[in-house]
Amino acid sequence: MELAPVLARLAAGHDRILEELKEFAAIPSVSTNPAHAADVRAAAQWLAAKLSAAGPFTVRTMPTPGASVVYAEWLGAAGAAGAPTVLIYGHYDVQPEDPVEQWVSPPFTPTLRDGRLYARGVSDDKGPMLIPIEVAEAFFAVHGRLPLNVKFMLEGEEEIGSRHLEAFVARHRELLAADVVISADGGMWRIDEPSLTVANRGLAGLELTLRGPAKDLHSGRHGGSVANPLHAMARLIASLHQPDGRVAVAGFYDRVRSLSPAERAEIAALPFDEAAYLAQVGATAAVGEPGYATLERQWTRPTLEVNGLWGGYQGPGMKTVVPSEAHAKITCRLVPDQDPDEVVALVTGHLERHVPPGTTVTILPGDHGARPAQIARDHRVLKAAETALAEVYGVRPLIVRMGGTVPVAEIFHRLMGLDTVYFSFSTGDEDFHAPNEFFRLHRLHEGLAAWVHLLDILGRERS
Repeated sequence: MELAPVLARLAAGHDRILEELKEFAAIPSVSTNPAHAADVRAAAQWLAAKLSAAGPFTVRTMPTPGASVVYAEWLGAAGAAGAPTVLIYGHYDVQPEDPVEQWVSPPFTPTLRDGRLYARGVSDDKGPMLIPIEVAEAFFAVHGRLPLNVKFMLEGEEEIGSRHLEAFVARHRELLAADVVISADGGMWRIDEPSLTVANRGLAGLELTLRGPAKDLHSGRHGGSVANPLHAMARLIASLHQPDGRVAVAGFYDRVRSLSPAERAEIAALPFDEAAYLAQVGATAAVGEPGYATLERQWTRPTLEVNGLWGGYQGPGMKTVVPSEAHAKITCRLVPDQDPDEVVALVTGHLERHVPPGTTVTILPGDHGARPAQIARDHRVLKAAETALAEVYGVRPLIVRMGGTVPVAEIFHRLMGLDTVYFSFSTGDEDFHAPNEFFRLHRLHEGLAAWVHLLDILGRERS
């Protein structure tokens, strides 16, 4: 299948594609806020219409107890000998825009500045997810067919942990059957080198409340005679780590899979400037579990982080009380072969054993967890992705890992035996989840070309 006319059509359509991305990114599909439920539905409808217009896809909007899954398929290559099927994943929901006052331009008014399109969700994940749809449209327009069988599964709950995705996949195994999953979500490591991600960490979380007196008390009348839950919370949180930074929870590391010397050497060989990294994030020093480099800690070691800590009076001025309650939120990033439920149980047991005198603890597990995932370095689709990126960038991509969590990879592996290859063109510096999120226009163009090459390589591989 000749690629030059497909690439030429995409190049000629750059302005149209950019306008479509602006239209898509203008929909405030914030999944965590019930006030945006209609906007989440509107984003699903927009995607379904776009897929229907892209070519002879069979398109379905499939309800879940939360946001709908937009599903599309074209199986016209099924008659070709050994024609593979790829399942393309992405998500159309976005993070909240808060704090709005820190945005230079309105978060849902996509704005072009200096070669960047600024909008909430434009990098995570609307821009990268739109790319394979546009590529499919170009193949249909030029050749009337795709190089292989293609299915799309686009969800609307990734930013709230894909809480209904596992049940959806379990219920629709036959519909979703494929040879591999290619994720348009995930992102590359840095902007100055192409990269492919071969592993991501899992997630577990919980929230705890410490209670002391039955109500807030006057600190002059009662201070020093009853437990202060804020003091107690500080002690309890401090007990979770040893002084050197290692997690102190018994059993926390029992299932952690150690890196091989070759894996450690591969990570050490990556072009990483720790001083530049610290300057970028505004930190004075790298800290964490001893015996591991910064990238190893970020990608291959489990963590326990306090995400929120509060209680007592927080308004202007002073209010002299012994508060009745203190609260904290904790999340853990997990690595193979840790289990979210087991880690929550271990942390819960530690907290219960270390409750300071005069207080009681209530612990609520998080409403979702995710297991870590990885793909074999010699996986044929990963190799095809390496070749596709080399076609576009002229160099072989770096092999990296992801410190964050994308639940879909582990779900597909556990339920369907499918591996996931991340093929996204956002990068880690594009401020997703933060004010002034953006997507570089040249990454949009590069992504279009790379997806053309990837689908072509996979279509030829088993034809």
